[in-house]
Amino acid sequence: MAVFRSTFLILGSGVTGLSLGLKAAPHGTVNIVTKKKANESNTNYAQGGIAAVLDKTDDFQYHINDTLEAGAGLCHHDAVELIVKTGPVMIRELIDLGARFNIQNDGTFELGREGGHSHRRIVHAHDLTGREIENVLIDNVKRSSNVVLFQYHFVADLVIDSKGRCWGAWVWDEKNLVMHLFLASVTIVCTGGCNRVYYHSTNPYIATGDGIAMAYRAGAEIANMEFIQFHPTAFKNPPDEEPFLISEAVRGEGAVLRTLDGHAFMPAYHTMKDLAPRDIVARAIDHEMKTRGDACVHLDVSHLSEQFFRERFPHISEYCISKGVDVPHDPIPVVPAAHFTCGGVVTGLDAETTIPGLFAAGEAACTGVHGANRLASNSLLEALVFATQALNRSIETGMHRHEPPEIHATWTTGQHNQSLEAVRIVNCRDALRRLMWDYVGIVRTDDRLNHAKIRCNVL
Repeated sequence: MAVFRSTFLILGSGVTGLSLGLKAAPHGTVNIVTKKKANESNTNYAQGGIAAVLDKTDDFQYHINDTLEAGAGLCHHDAVELIVKTGPVMIRELIDLGARFNIQNDGTFELGREGGHSHRRIVHAHDLTGREIENVLIDNVKRSSNVVLFQYHFVADLVIDSKGRCWGAWVWDEKNLVMHLFLASVTIVCTGGCNRVYYHSTNPYIATGDGIAMAYRAGAEIANMEFIQFHPTAFKNPPDEEPFLISEAVRGEGAVLRTLDGHAFMPAYHTMKDLAPRDIVARAIDHEMKTRGDACVHLDVSHLSEQFFRERFPHISEYCISKGVDVPHDPIPVVPAAHFTCGGVVTGLDAETTIPGLFAAGEAACTGVHGANRLASNSLLEALVFATQALNRSIETGMHRHEPPEIHATWTTGQHNQSLEAVRIVNCRDALRRLMWDYVGIVRTDDRLNHAKIRCNVL
């Protein structure tokens, strides 16, 4: 076992962790721990973009209202106002770091529109915005002498002293098969959501809610975990293949959802039709599939020219064609899939949790921004803003200057049959994912939830 000490310990390497690491570097040493490659995160899969008020016809209040409406009345107004009004500053910071977003001929941003937004305000890099941001942040992190990135290191548990303060984490080195102790003055959970608990998910395999779980075990307050957002339009693949996200920006460009017999059904569910908030669209698709007995619905993009579609959505276009769907001439088969965790570790506006020394930001946190349902493209914005809030708070209070105590306890891994344990974990994981999809999905009932609880207790 080795002991690694730093001023800041950041758990996770998505946009939250990487941006926080860069900003924290001038104020102390930074260790960033991630359980896979640094770019394997939900950020890297974010196609749509970042919502920010940048057009003269738009207004902060419009963005605030759209967010509150999408959140079904459960958003915290002060948190929403914070991210909206900070949005343009965050965009400028990313550009200064080297991010390249789509620009029009007149030099202004090429702004997209997505479900729930009353105006065009989505800054994007074609249909791979998350990847663009992630790569820029990683490049900058690698050039920072004060930041050390530990890849293939799995965080097992937080280090909590007898007074309830957090001083870092126990971390499993997956390549060397040894547990390490990471001590830090400030620890920030940026581990993302838990959407891989569902059978159909748009998230990578790493999105298993580890950070939320370990914060809960340590005594942190958790809230709103029932609010799982299902993205309405994942490409309909066979059960043994990974779903592929069809960005909401496609509907922002006028795509229409239709039943397999060609009926445009969204006008019957919401006045914004195909641009209604995600939860409404997902429930509408779920209802149509169940009442008709269909395995999917169609996303009609035939009104768009081939040149426009392939230039605006090159990644989506390439994927669809690889699956035999000749976009935009053919409709895209789509189904809902678990996409975003609206709840998480409870924090205030300063990103502090209920455990001293522990912060949380990004999808792992419950900041009050999203309420019961996230407005499209608010997630990257929230992550950037609350990463900054966490750093500012730790510096303001002098928390980053606290010296971690000596921790003498060792982690006992015990003896086990590795092959047998692996089989048990895989079987339990697969059973849980199917159980969650069948009984704790888009539409829930008390009977189904009670049955799921009983089944979970015997897994």
